[in-house]
Amino acid sequence: MAADGVAIAVEGLWMRYGATDVLRDVSFQVRRGEVLALLGPNGAGKTTTVEILGGFRRRSAGQVAVLGADPDTTDERWQARLGVVLQSWRDHAKWRARQFLSYQAGYYAPYSTSQTPRPWDADDLLAAVGLTDQADRQLRMLSGGQRRRLDLAVGLVGRPELLFLDEPAAGLDPQARREFHDLITRIAGELQTTILLTTHDLDEAEKLADRIIILADGRIVADGTSAELARQIAGVDEVRWCYNGRRFTESTPDSTSFARNLFARYGDAVTELEVRRSSLEDTYLALVRDAENAPSSGSAGSPTGQRAA
Repeated sequence: MAADGVAIAVEGLWMRYGATDVLRDVSFQVRRGEVLALLGPNGAGKTTTVEILGGFRRRSAGQVAVLGADPDTTDERWQARLGVVLQSWRDHAKWRARQFLSYQAGYYAPYSTSQTPRPWDADDLLAAVGLTDQADRQLRMLSGGQRRRLDLAVGLVGRPELLFLDEPAAGLDPQARREFHDLITRIAGELQTTILLTTHDLDEAEKLADRIIILADGRIVADGTSAELARQIAGVDEVRWCYNGRRFTESTPDSTSFARNLFARYGDAVTELEVRRSSLEDTYLALVRDAENAPSSGSAGSPTGQRAA
């Protein structure tokens, strides 16, 4: 099902819990080296999608190929090609950072190849994520931002071809979040690793992802870059200005041309010009609102002969 250059190929994916369809006929592809964000409100099906793609949960129906294989029929050699950063790990409070990373690295050594030597050296990886000074510190002594950096190091230690990030910056303060986002951007650029991240944070998706898929009510309601989605749904910019003491507002699909014509006509009499471009937030809110207001389809149209979850 997956073509050359495609890391993930999903076609007609369904996931049912009891009588509830959590994912409904979801189809998409992720190119190798691409950073894709799954964006959506809580309960939209983001984490379930990652669990299916990573082989942690069996789907109810549909076709899935991840790095050329069906996650339901893979082995440890395939799993060694993946990296996973969950929202939180179980507590290893008394382990030291280098010790814990070296322990995790040991699982990948048997799957080293000439093309991809595994694992990543623990000290080199700690340096890459900015934790050299914390290498001998117990995990319970790390700050939230430092612990999240270690989580990323654990996900990268096997030099994965594909990295899953589930709510990567959840719970971090604004400064730690910014630093962690910068780290992910640098790692993605340097390693050319395919990344699929889930988030409900609009700024996070816009900053980190090459492409965004918006899930709502278990279905894909939009797929594209943030700019493409904003143009597709919001469609217009809002221009505000003052003229002769009066305030004006105009919606236009081309704010640049509008402002140019405005000054050509009125010159310096135009003051307090402000352009508000259509944003990912406008798109997101419109799509989620439409999905939530659509009549519920229940399980109608769901596939027959579903496998047990």
